[in-house]
Amino acid sequence: MTTSNKEKFESRKLPMMPIRDVVIFPFMMTPFVVGRESSVRALEEALAADKKIFLATQHDASIDEPKANEIYQVGTIVNIVQSLKLPDGNIKVLVEGIERGKILQVADSEGYMQATVRVARYTTESTPAVEAAMQRVTSLFEQYVKLCQSLQYETMISAVRMEDPAKLTDVIAANLQLSIEEKQELLEIFDPAERLTRVADVLDIEIEKLNVDRTIQSRVKRQMEKAQKEYYLNEKIKAIQKELGRGEKSEFDELKKKIESAGMPKEVKDKALQELKKLEAMPPMSAESTVSRNYLDWLLAVPWKKRSKEIRNISRAEKVLNEDHYGLEKIKERILEFLAVRQLVKNPKGSILCFVGPPGVGKTSLGMSIAKATGRKFVRMSLGGVRDEAEIRGHRRTYIGALPGQIIQMMKKSGTKNPVFMLDEVDKMSMDFRGDPSAALLEVLDPEQNFMFVDHYLDVEYDLSQVFFIATANVLHTIPPALQDRMEVLRLHGYTEQEKVEIAKQFLVKKQMLAAGLSDKNVTFTDEAITALIRSYTREAGVRNLEREIGNVCRKVARKVVKEGPSYNAAITAENVNDFLGVIKFRDTLAHEKSEVGLVTGLAWTEVGGSILSTEATVVDGKGKLTLTGKLGDVMQESAQAAMSYVRSRAHRLGLSRDFYRNLDLHVHVPEGAIPKDGPSAGITIATAIASALSKIPVRRDIAMTGEITLRGKVLPIGGLKEKLLAAHRAGLFEVLLPQDNEKDLAEVPENLRNSMKLHFVDTMDQVLQLALESPLPKVVDEAEQPIAPPPLTTTTEVPTAHQ
Repeated sequence: MTTSNKEKFESRKLPMMPIRDVVIFPFMMTPFVVGRESSVRALEEALAADKKIFLATQHDASIDEPKANEIYQVGTIVNIVQSLKLPDGNIKVLVEGIERGKILQVADSEGYMQATVRVARYTTESTPAVEAAMQRVTSLFEQYVKLCQSLQYETMISAVRMEDPAKLTDVIAANLQLSIEEKQELLEIFDPAERLTRVADVLDIEIEKLNVDRTIQSRVKRQMEKAQKEYYLNEKIKAIQKELGRGEKSEFDELKKKIESAGMPKEVKDKALQELKKLEAMPPMSAESTVSRNYLDWLLAVPWKKRSKEIRNISRAEKVLNEDHYGLEKIKERILEFLAVRQLVKNPKGSILCFVGPPGVGKTSLGMSIAKATGRKFVRMSLGGVRDEAEIRGHRRTYIGALPGQIIQMMKKSGTKNPVFMLDEVDKMSMDFRGDPSAALLEVLDPEQNFMFVDHYLDVEYDLSQVFFIATANVLHTIPPALQDRMEVLRLHGYTEQEKVEIAKQFLVKKQMLAAGLSDKNVTFTDEAITALIRSYTREAGVRNLEREIGNVCRKVARKVVKEGPSYNAAITAENVNDFLGVIKFRDTLAHEKSEVGLVTGLAWTEVGGSILSTEATVVDGKGKLTLTGKLGDVMQESAQAAMSYVRSRAHRLGLSRDFYRNLDLHVHVPEGAIPKDGPSAGITIATAIASALSKIPVRRDIAMTGEITLRGKVLPIGGLKEKLLAAHRAGLFEVLLPQDNEKDLAEVPENLRNSMKLHFVDTMDQVLQLALESPLPKVVDEAEQPIAPPPLTTTTEVPTAHQ
């Protein structure tokens, strides 16, 4: 064990400078750059005095102006050997460590730190134990330098030649590759004998680490040499087998056999054999070989001749469609027509249908039923949010990680060349700088082109003409016209209340009972209960929310079955349905409680079906200003202007003077102001509200209306007739005013809905006012007062938007 004689302590006052990312040891020359204002001042103060300054490392190097408690307490007193002011204002200095010091007190002196430092000097006696310890440290440091590539041999020689243990340990510690914390720990050991022991321990640990690193490196090198050796031997075996005339035939022969039996067209087969020939010539370890092999695998995975045996039995198909879906007669009729044609034509082209309708009416499930009815495979590709053309056509093989597009991937998934292929949510595609996927679909959905569809990855023609494509969409106006033109559009309208009841009885209740683990003995639903669910807990065109509410009831019954035993039975009726589902969400009442002046019920079409649209008008004193509120679109605002112009032209019919508007302001408001509304079909609704407000005659509360208005007071046709009538029926409005030209569209409205409602077909605004107002308008006294009608306007077809 080594011993040291400690002299008495000494205290000194010195300028202090915190330093980052370095620990300075005594006896070492260290250069660094000073840039902080406080550090520059401390440096200048030291240069002006005896060139001595105290340096201590700060805990966190990211702090620009550290406080005293953010600096290590032990540092080094250094002598400034050289200083040089740089052009950017910083000062480059070279310092030499003199001795350790511990901070006793830190004071702020004219913009820099001044520290009172305690210095403890040790003298170590030269004993056999000290010499043995120094020899051990020297030997360990020599091993360390040999293992560590970053240290120069001269550094080790200069350290070995030192006889002072204090200087030896400091020089070695300064050259070790340690963290700041580990170096600071060595700096804080004042006793040279103790420091000698600690440096020996640190060297032992570092040498062990370097040995482990060297072992790992040699292992990696051996593995690389082994791989190179295997590659060399494989190439040699190939050469020997080639000389013997045997070759590496097994894998390539198998690939060639698969290509021959895949049923590829001649051009594709030639390209596959050419690619196989290239693969044989490539080194098996090369990246190109992997790309080529993946390409061949995709060519072989895509179905070229395998097809599903189609079921063309119309009776069976009709039975399957009726079992899976209630109603939808027009859709079912089109499917059966398709099957009938398949029986008569030997090689008919594939059909491309587009089901358009609100959410929850069964578009996707109908596609699955078609696949089941025809005996084909079913694959589905969701296009919602797709904005990259490569999703359809794939990437070229030059890109790393390239793959075929979703069309080819889905064909591989189906395993046959004639599946039912559903393109879901085709109206929700978008485009960006990567291309327009809807433009890529033009080739896929064109019967005149899709027999030679080219995917960028495969780069060969693929026949899609036998695929039965079915697209689904909620709206048509977001689908490009060119894409619409390639599809046969079939509309699925919202269900009537009676249809929903039947769908729930035949499908939804059974499905949710099975999902909840219930049997017919546990729960029963009456027709009245299902009707109450539809009226009080759902407001939708489809049946998705209805199924959800039925599922809620079934889960609550399942809980009671578990709690009270399998014999528990719940009869769900209209009276107790709220016990299971809580307070009703929707009131089944009329649109308005009573007839009021300036309050009219209109009808609107939305992407999720129809809805009622109240319109209010009020008259206030003013100067003829028309105010429109309720977040109305441009088309709807123009309709209101046209309605106002019509009312002004017919002022005498309302018992008003010709210049009535000069002293009045009109305010038209459509409630639910946060919801955007647009379209021309609220024209007669707004005109009726304005006429009622000016004439002070209330509008009937039990009547609804829809139609576009012209300046001459003509009523023009609108769209979404069935959805609007369903909305009126749901709201309890059984009398509706409709444009005369929409009478032909009644064929699409279910017969039970037509029979339950009183429909008035009107051609002029006069007829509307006659039917909608509670009392008749005053008779015209002077026919000469009637204004001359302006030239007829060109009628335009309504474009559906969020609200009309």
